[in-house]
Amino acid sequence: MSEAFIYDTVRTPRGRVKRGGGTLAGVPSYELLAQLLRELGTRGLPAERVDDVVIGVNTPAAEQATDLARVAIMAAEWPDTVPAGIVSRMCCSGLDAIASASAQVRSGQADLVVAGGAESLSRVPMFSDKPTLATDAELGELTGFVTIGVSADLTAAEHGFSREELDAYAVQSHLRAAAAPEWESIVPVRVDGEVILRTDEGARPDTTAEGLAALAPLFGDDPLWARVEARFPGFSRPSAGLHTVATAPQLSDAASAIVIGSAEAGRSMGREPLGRVVSWAHTAARSPRLDGAAEAARRALAKAGIGIQDVRVAEFNESFSVTPLLLMRELGISADKVNVHGGGVSVGHPLGATGGILLANAMDLLRRSGGGYGLLVIPAALGVSMAVVIESF
Repeated sequence: MSEAFIYDTVRTPRGRVKRGGGTLAGVPSYELLAQLLRELGTRGLPAERVDDVVIGVNTPAAEQATDLARVAIMAAEWPDTVPAGIVSRMCCSGLDAIASASAQVRSGQADLVVAGGAESLSRVPMFSDKPTLATDAELGELTGFVTIGVSADLTAAEHGFSREELDAYAVQSHLRAAAAPEWESIVPVRVDGEVILRTDEGARPDTTAEGLAALAPLFGDDPLWARVEARFPGFSRPSAGLHTVATAPQLSDAASAIVIGSAEAGRSMGREPLGRVVSWAHTAARSPRLDGAAEAARRALAKAGIGIQDVRVAEFNESFSVTPLLLMRELGISADKVNVHGGGVSVGHPLGATGGILLANAMDLLRRSGGGYGLLVIPAALGVSMAVVIESF
């Protein structure tokens, strides 16, 4: 079986969604992705030799519908002969695209694939696709659908995390993000030739525990708690909500693109690989819990033949503060290795684009420290989770 080598990693900055229009609100998600594809061409990627482009999209609706990846190919003026498609596994969509691309290369069905994700929450908000499970009571009962914040509060309550612990994690995320150096993989976003965004938005260096303690919980009085209590008899809901706007992931717009290829593809391009995609795993927990991610990580590590002690860098999506806190506890990994420059709580979670961003960040961090293994983990709605192990050379 061939290896799935990583030859390049690029991503846009994460632009925060704001009322009245954020920095990237005027740029469609296909154009965010197209700018990355053009950059890859500028760096020497032979677009005509790309066998496939696989892009994760959480909400394939409106301008993100009908194969956003193929639209981006056309916007980037890549050859008409380059095929492209999307995958949608909610927040795990970007990681799923990377795994799909890697599987093509490892199986010998493709030599060179671009994978990643794109999402504009400014232009295509969550639930723009009007999912029936959110409006039909019978389907909602079948799937256990609740507001994702209720899932986060449920998971935090079941695992004994306090409001103070969740707030403290958010403070750490903001301080780490505010102090972060420039990411090597970031490609500035341009409009009419002018740069409109160079770095991730959202980090607030003045964030304090006292300030966060004053915020009202978001999900404590959500009527869908009744569905949780019916689904898990004996569960005692928290007397007040646990997560707030500060401990929830910030909404953002972004795109990511990772070049994955075989050893032969690298030789033909005259490039040495930066690393490789080693393994991946999908898991699920009973919806609406968000606690299946640790098992995904364990399975991916086992497939890679390594232990958590071998991981030098971990990028755990901050799908609310509870996610990284629970993963650190269950996996036994040091906080010094996890989200060392912040994450979704401070600088945004652009849904389908996040998987590629986590990989790009991990590769940047590993290159700075001399290489090694990275672990990427994302939990998503309806109880699904995914983990990917990478190695930087």
